[in-house]
Amino acid sequence: MAQFLRGKQAGIQHDLSAGLNPELFDLDYVARYGINSQISTLAYDPVQSLLAVGTNESRFGSGQIYVFGQKRVCVVLKLPRPSSIRALQFCAGKLMSLDSKNDIVFFSLETKRVYATYSPPGKVTTVLTDPTLDYALVGLQSGDILAYDIDRQGPAPYKIRNLWRERNPRARLSSIVTLALHPRDIGTLLIGYSEGAVVYSFKQNKPLTFIQYELQPGVSGAYADPASSGRARTAQLVQALWHPTGTFVMTGHEDSSLVIWDSKTGKLILARTLQETNVDRRRSLSGTAGSGPGTFALKSPLFRVVWCSKQNPDDTGILVAGGTPSNSIDKGLTFLDFGQTPAYATSSWQILSDFFEKPKGQNTLPTPSNTEVVDFCIIPRKSPHYAGSHDPIAVIALLASGELVTMSFPTGHPVTPTNQLHASMSFVHPFVNHISLASIDRTRWLGMTEKRSQGPPILVGGAEAPRPLKRYEDRNIISTAHADGTIRIWDAGHGDEIENEAMLQVDVARALGRVDEVDITQLSMSGATGELAVGLKTGEVAIFRYNRNTTFGQDNRHVPSMNFGLESIIDRAESSVKEGLLPFTLLEGPRGPVTALHVSDIGFVVMGFQSGVIAVIDLRGPALIYDTHLQDFSKTSTRGSLRRSSSGQNQVKAESPTVIEFAVMSLEGEDYSSILFFVGTNLGRCVTFKLLPQQTGGYGVHYAGVTSLDDRIVSISPISADTGKPARASQMTVASLRDGFRLNGVVIVVTQTGVKIFKPVGSKGASKTWSDFLCDSASVVRYEDRGCGLVCLLGDGTARTYSIPGLKEIASTNIGKSLDPRRFSEAVITPTGDIFGWIGPSEIAVVNPWGSGQDLTSSLDKLYNNDAFIPPRPTISNIQWIAGTQYVTPSDLDILIGGPDRPPSKRMIEQMRSEEQQRRAAGQPTDQAGSSAGGQEEGYWAYMQRQVQERTERLNIMGDSMDKLEEQSSNWADDVGKFVSQQKRKAVMGMIGSKFGF
Repeated sequence: MAQFLRGKQAGIQHDLSAGLNPELFDLDYVARYGINSQISTLAYDPVQSLLAVGTNESRFGSGQIYVFGQKRVCVVLKLPRPSSIRALQFCAGKLMSLDSKNDIVFFSLETKRVYATYSPPGKVTTVLTDPTLDYALVGLQSGDILAYDIDRQGPAPYKIRNLWRERNPRARLSSIVTLALHPRDIGTLLIGYSEGAVVYSFKQNKPLTFIQYELQPGVSGAYADPASSGRARTAQLVQALWHPTGTFVMTGHEDSSLVIWDSKTGKLILARTLQETNVDRRRSLSGTAGSGPGTFALKSPLFRVVWCSKQNPDDTGILVAGGTPSNSIDKGLTFLDFGQTPAYATSSWQILSDFFEKPKGQNTLPTPSNTEVVDFCIIPRKSPHYAGSHDPIAVIALLASGELVTMSFPTGHPVTPTNQLHASMSFVHPFVNHISLASIDRTRWLGMTEKRSQGPPILVGGAEAPRPLKRYEDRNIISTAHADGTIRIWDAGHGDEIENEAMLQVDVARALGRVDEVDITQLSMSGATGELAVGLKTGEVAIFRYNRNTTFGQDNRHVPSMNFGLESIIDRAESSVKEGLLPFTLLEGPRGPVTALHVSDIGFVVMGFQSGVIAVIDLRGPALIYDTHLQDFSKTSTRGSLRRSSSGQNQVKAESPTVIEFAVMSLEGEDYSSILFFVGTNLGRCVTFKLLPQQTGGYGVHYAGVTSLDDRIVSISPISADTGKPARASQMTVASLRDGFRLNGVVIVVTQTGVKIFKPVGSKGASKTWSDFLCDSASVVRYEDRGCGLVCLLGDGTARTYSIPGLKEIASTNIGKSLDPRRFSEAVITPTGDIFGWIGPSEIAVVNPWGSGQDLTSSLDKLYNNDAFIPPRPTISNIQWIAGTQYVTPSDLDILIGGPDRPPSKRMIEQMRSEEQQRRAAGQPTDQAGSSAGGQEEGYWAYMQRQVQERTERLNIMGDSMDKLEEQSSNWADDVGKFVSQQKRKAVMGMIGSKFGF
């Protein structure tokens, strides 16, 4: 009976929800976009061209690992137990993770599952892996180094004791800070302790060189405080790294000093900071001045230092995060370009010191002001060697806030993540302030492909898994507004195949002609025309239109041009965009922040401001055709509320628009249909306007009436009273008005405390209130051809569906665990039932209540490419070999660490099998052992064991050969010296004889 009465009151004769039942209401998890928590670390694999992102554990979830590839390739790896990610490293088809609970987890990129886990017996401070090794070296807080066999998934017997105790036996605790393999000799390891560094030889199983940075009394060093210079002291080490050729070692210290050493002798070459040099000999206060006279400024710590090289490993420079004065506003990355390194054999210590003291250039890679770069990830072109810093093309900086900044290297030019990084990465590049959704026709979206000048793609690895294709559904196009005034537009899909994966980017700051105060509050995009309107906190409304840039490649100067109340901003298009969403027109004026905005499919834009002003723009001009205030309609309201508020409440609180919606329908008492738009306010008033053609050829806005409800309006949904389909103002519907088309429609207006169905602009209608909770978001959803219902997100964390027009609850489900209920007001409900809502500060989820209870978020994308081979590791130079350097190959190091009894690793088996196949393909005879009694050839496992034994013997022979070579080189040098002495003596005696006539 209640349903029948509400239908009569609303003017709806049929039950529009007759085909809906509770069995159809079950939540599907369609997709997730963004990063679940604050980013803690990054890693890049140039061989597979993949980027890994680790996050911290927070109240929004446990730390996770995101592995991104080309386009929309994304795989989320979860830890065995909740914790934060401390470090990530790629190593030959595996991804190593070190978490805050001291667990080391290896993930297989091929299976996308946990490959092995290891909990060392002590606090882990650092982990070292290498693409050519099957081992991971684990540095402990105790100063010991353990080896873990990745291939055999267990600890190896090899262990390096705390070597610093040989240098200082009375040291209380000298923990491992960093580990680094020699870039060309894998048999040499650089161990960084908290007190100093040690160069260690695997072959000789002993330390070769001890390095410790000591400051004498009276030397202030890198400290600007003179009180710290009265005693001898050592600066605690925080970084230790090799020169790309291994000739030098650099150590970074807690006082922000960078000290360069000779790796063979341990001699100090130069101690400097980013601003000063020879700080180990400085005896006067010359540090950075503080805020007042006689004061000094502390330096930020060295967060990370990387010694980079170009294609030529001798052409180097260092990239530093940190080390800048604390009172500096711009704290970007600092790059010291040293250039071509002098020949070590022919250069004196002074030449080397001068080389590092006076770099060829020093520049800052800029980041946002008042932010600190705490970590960064180098993007090399091809090679994974040289500590991952060989010939880099870009760098991704991690800010203290958790945001990312991508820059070209070494110029530091900003690199937009648009069509370079995954859409989820854009949520923190920088943070997203506002999202909006538009349903755009599939054909229209396929044609909206931006053409922008940009560098080579950063990520090209991985392959997307096939998904079902929904060709005949409108695309869910999401627009994200970022903190820097950038808007990115992309297809979020329906959990299906995305045909156009490219992003569109809009630079609002450039369109406004300023970089400050670009706070975006509202976004709206037309589903038919693709026009975008952007509302700002400062009151401007900028409109963008998809077009070709006639001034592509040119930086034009803006010429102000005002027409019909609008300023043309066409000449503010980005010079790098050849085709895309370009600036079109701008509305300025002191109207206050934009609180509501809607771009129709028929060429009109309506915007509402916090001051209560409503403005209408006709884009065919463009022209401002209407500009009024809500107070002008305050005396003619028709109250249709079932519950009245206090008499003075509406008079005290300022009224501002909250929702704007277009429709085509007939008003109450009229026998024809018109173009209408409805404006809902924060005081519960729904104001109706008509758009009517004028004799001059344009359109005029006419006030039609107002209906008052109880509370803040959160949704307005005009529908057909006969079919329940949306009564949208589409281009086809508006064109039909000339032929006398008439649509009998109603409006469903949802407030925070209830819902009302009525025919505009009357006061009669069906209504329902909910007193136990508030409604934050609502929309009319149509499920296939079964009917439509009103879906509401309520404050109790539930999503409920109500029938139309009876407003009877059909079904409900708790989505408070899937979405953040505190941000339900920012959620978007699409006409097909997809709900886009926030999970955390930088992550959204797409759920659909009309599902089957499935979780469709697990990725089937492929990460590992079997055809991508790791290039051979760089080797020592001829001069180093002649000088007696005992070169150890990665295979030899496997034997040294694992022992001769270790079975061949999977990598060795694959390598031997590949070599055997190549020999057979070339027609060469294969290695065979003596035949057995049965006349059979040697077994494959016996063959591999024999190969390992022979390699072990060759390793020992190599050591003997090196010793003989050193002895022969010494004898040869003695013979050369004797010969030179004899020649000198003969020359002197000849001169004397000639003087005396002999």
